[in-house]
Amino acid sequence: MNLVARVHQTAIEQPTKTAYSFMGKDTSFAEFDQSISRFASALRNLGVEKGDHVAFLLGNTPHFLISFYATMRLGATAIPINPIYTPDEISYILQNSDAKAVIALDLLLPLIEKAAGAFPTITTYVICESSPDVGEKIAALPEIVQSKVKTFKQLLMSASPDVLPGEIKPDDNAVILYTSGTTGRPKGAMLTHENLFSNARDTADYLGFNGDDKVIAALPVFHVFALTVVVNAPLLKGATILLAPRFIPQDIFNLAKEQKATVFAGVPTMYNFLYQFPQANVDDFSTIRLAISGGSSLPVALLHNFEDKYKVRISEGYGLSEASPVTCFNPLDRDRKPGSIGTSILNVENRVVNELGDDVGVNEVGELIVRGPNVMKGYYKMPEETAATIRDGWLYTGDLARIDEEGYIYIVDRKKDLIIVGGFNVYPREVEEVLFAHPGVVEAAVIGLPDIDFGEAVHAYVVVKDDSVTREDLHAYCAKHLAKYKLPRHFEYLEELPKNTTGKILRRSLKELVK
Repeated sequence: MNLVARVHQTAIEQPTKTAYSFMGKDTSFAEFDQSISRFASALRNLGVEKGDHVAFLLGNTPHFLISFYATMRLGATAIPINPIYTPDEISYILQNSDAKAVIALDLLLPLIEKAAGAFPTITTYVICESSPDVGEKIAALPEIVQSKVKTFKQLLMSASPDVLPGEIKPDDNAVILYTSGTTGRPKGAMLTHENLFSNARDTADYLGFNGDDKVIAALPVFHVFALTVVVNAPLLKGATILLAPRFIPQDIFNLAKEQKATVFAGVPTMYNFLYQFPQANVDDFSTIRLAISGGSSLPVALLHNFEDKYKVRISEGYGLSEASPVTCFNPLDRDRKPGSIGTSILNVENRVVNELGDDVGVNEVGELIVRGPNVMKGYYKMPEETAATIRDGWLYTGDLARIDEEGYIYIVDRKKDLIIVGGFNVYPREVEEVLFAHPGVVEAAVIGLPDIDFGEAVHAYVVVKDDSVTREDLHAYCAKHLAKYKLPRHFEYLEELPKNTTGKILRRSLKELVK
């Protein structure tokens, strides 16, 4: 069984069941499955074959869902790319991934015009229409570019729905997901059909997804967290995806109420915006049975504040692109521990080890490593990086963690983000948790900067509610909760912390601010 076969099976068994809803329009599993077949046929007619790479520059629209599943049905490999990346970032991934075809928003036509000459291996550009004048824009392109451009609607309407699924083996690449690049050039994690299917299945079972669920997809679906938790896992269980084109708090509350949503998934930044939204109240999330957090650590103060306001339990989990991505979640059938990422999901093992690869003791800090059917095949065209990351079947995550006596795992920090002050280890998250608990702080991030006396010093960046929160206040507050060597030497006020599109704070960008 694979994801495409599972959607096809649901289309046969429950043809009228809603697969996804977008902008007030419901699409049944039968309609979705037929669109997948039609678009797979169209791609095949354009010369896309098994093993070819198809890049997507798409947001949260049905185009993405159809394109992704159609590509997998052919046995081709999907390359999702953040559509708001810079031209340089997009060009790097297109070049590195050896894409043969590109499916993109019509807003990116100017970029495609430039790319058509720069990437001779790309034979086709499929444009997804969002405005009525797309035809005019395409007609204005140079003839050499026009010859490579097709429209999504045209292809979907003209193709036959009778395409036979490609022969898909469990170890075939389904997707190459490029890491967010917070520490350098992104690497392409090759995820197989078995990787994706097993992680969607095990996540859905662990979180109790069922066919009656309505899952809000506000996370960007081109990111691995959303791809598994709010796309593949719900579809595998025959649930309905409520596709939100963008994250706007008022729109999310409206969607939840109108559709009687049962599951919401987001990153900490989203939960912070929802909590801070002044017009919201407990009724806005009254039908939500489960809120899921991942992508980065959720501050404990924010978790409690959100749960108190909306009376919804948040289950925090953990994952990374290289693991498809989920490895842990706080369980629903027993105690949830605030600040923890929970316990291993089904069929996945997590360990915390020292530099020699040996298990550390209870509550001792070490590197988190993972093993299971969800772990990637490797990095595309990067054998040395693959060998350094996957050792003896274990994926070395680069995250520092500890495991308590009941098997609950706590992320301490990124191994590369560790700050060493006068020989003492300072974990940025520990300081950030204290800052987040201050009633006047909206956001906080901590980095280490060079210091002539102690090697490194703690430097804090904060977003505050108003000017009444002074640096002296923050220093005094931190001094009550932190050892002296952990205290931030400087407090820098910003209007907003730099983040990538999934809500992760870009520490590298913070360090560049002081150069």
